[in-house]
Amino acid sequence: MKPVIVFLILIVLLAGCLGKEEIDDLAMVMAMGIDTNEDNNIILTVQIARPGDVTGNTGGGNGESIWTATSEGKTIFEAVRNLARMASRRVFWAHNAIIVVNETVARQQGVVDVIDFFNRNNELRMRTWIVVTEDKASEVVATKTGLEIIPGMSLERLFRYSQIVAEAPRSDVMTLTASYLGEHTHPYLALVNLGDRGINAETPTEFGSIPQAELSGTAVFKHDKMVGKLNVDESRGFLWFVEGIESAIIPLSCPDMDGKVSVELRNNTFDVIPVYKESLVSFNVNVESKPHLVELGCSTQLEHSEVLKKLEEQVEEAIVLDIERMLEKVQQEYKVDVLYLGRIFEGKYPKQWKQIEGQWIELFPNVEVNITANVELNNPLLLENPTRTVKD
Repeated sequence: MKPVIVFLILIVLLAGCLGKEEIDDLAMVMAMGIDTNEDNNIILTVQIARPGDVTGNTGGGNGESIWTATSEGKTIFEAVRNLARMASRRVFWAHNAIIVVNETVARQQGVVDVIDFFNRNNELRMRTWIVVTEDKASEVVATKTGLEIIPGMSLERLFRYSQIVAEAPRSDVMTLTASYLGEHTHPYLALVNLGDRGINAETPTEFGSIPQAELSGTAVFKHDKMVGKLNVDESRGFLWFVEGIESAIIPLSCPDMDGKVSVELRNNTFDVIPVYKESLVSFNVNVESKPHLVELGCSTQLEHSEVLKKLEEQVEEAIVLDIERMLEKVQQEYKVDVLYLGRIFEGKYPKQWKQIEGQWIELFPNVEVNITANVELNNPLLLENPTRTVKD
């Protein structure tokens, strides 16, 4: 083989090593918080894993698994760059798990700068979770919460099992960007707040003495600025439209006596059918579920069939009520189509959509949405063999 060819092959093989950075040279960001100060400057808080703890091992530095720091700038870019003043390693963003945005920032400055920052930086992942908080973002990022050694990983894993409770959307940067850039769509983000839920083993009688982060509903946006919130019940009604619901617990009352019943929604189907009649737009929403009876806190004397019927009616009413309350806020109060109803209508009636799309923002608040729910309890074993029995 000619020496020139050998030389060229070696150059190609060695090129893969160029630009390689050792892990010990990097400061790996695990969580990021965005606040503002009195001058409307960005206050950026980052949670950085110590090199020995990136994989969950302990023993870094003074025993702390993370290093948390703040920087200030007129923009996110400037605040990020100013981190270099205090970081002894190059700040590396590829492992960032979550972005926490303070509510004031979301309402006044909006999230377009966050979208811009993530779309321009090739280190950042579009699947990074992003949330809004009523608390200071710096406090949420810095709080040691959850079961993980690194708090940022605990915040990320709130979404791993969020579909079990169905109380907040699974919002990431990609979803945020798509809803912001899409025509006639508006963004939504999960709400995360600090609640006094943790118990200190040294003072167990002081229940709820340790703050813990928890999902707490939905932040609704108009274009890039936050305009309102949905609580956890309204968020459950909202999730039918944007993600679907795999599982959710519906607490009910015993049909004929005091006591509580828990029903878990399962085997759910959800359909939105657009209707165009006499130049009016409307939607028929159909929900079907075959939930399981998972808790029976009463010993009813009614016939099983009668109990099932009454419980099914209660579940149907609860589903419809969640959706109706959500629609009242989204349509009447916030007046933004975060439900993608315009897109659904366009899919079925493209010609008619071209006639009304210019007026959709005015039409949306008054669009009629008819909701029906059909529930069939699928696992009434607790009725056959109740733990609590009626005594003479």
